[in-house]
Amino acid sequence: MSIHPTAIVEDGAQVGAGCTIHPYAIVTRHCELGEGVVVHSFAVLGGDPQDLHFDPATRSGVRIGAGTVIREHVTVHRATKPDSWTEVGAGCFLMACSHVAHDCRLGDRVILANAVLLGGHVQIGDGAFLGGEALIHQFERIGEGAMVGGGAEVSQDVPPFSMATRRNEVIGLNVVGLRRRGLPRPTLAELKRAFRAVNVPVGNMREIAAAELASGRYESAEARRYLEFFAGGRRSIARARRGAGEAAED
Repeated sequence: MSIHPTAIVEDGAQVGAGCTIHPYAIVTRHCELGEGVVVHSFAVLGGDPQDLHFDPATRSGVRIGAGTVIREHVTVHRATKPDSWTEVGAGCFLMACSHVAHDCRLGDRVILANAVLLGGHVQIGDGAFLGGEALIHQFERIGEGAMVGGGAEVSQDVPPFSMATRRNEVIGLNVVGLRRRGLPRPTLAELKRAFRAVNVPVGNMREIAAAELASGRYESAEARRYLEFFAGGRRSIARARRGAGEAAED
């Protein structure tokens, strides 16, 4: 473990073996850091949430998974409810000036590029990538393996393995990312079929996804997780723009 003399690690913080805390970083007493976490200069972990109704006496915290790297000026706020946590998974990379608000849940291997801003209660699935300055509204879900373009404004859920840009605009499947995962061709074919079925110009996406899932035509876990995503959440779901279904064939 390496903690620079100018860093602040408050009494009560739990810092795992092999962690590195760089100069002027702040880790409050509300934090639990897994093994090998790296916190760069001027990052602040475990600060109070930006909630006018929050009671600072609330026992809540931040959990950071093993091997996660947190760059300069990143802020991760603690949760708002008693005995609850803002959570960042293992192997994540939070680039400079990104912000993780209270009660967020980030899966493993999530990448937030510079200045990504997450509102409260956002959920991000494993392996998702959010481009620089992407803005994610509170209570949104970004599915596993999704890619959100730089500068995007997201106020609707983004399904797993999808690419989204601009304002709630799904432009296709993240085919390059799927291939890098080493998925077999039958799985890719099922995901493309599920994407085309759900993203019709008119129709209830949740009902269509439920019907597709119940059809028994999908054997791969990935395609089933894609369809199951539509049953959850409290926000509307971003629909693919016209022509994106054909793009899923590429």
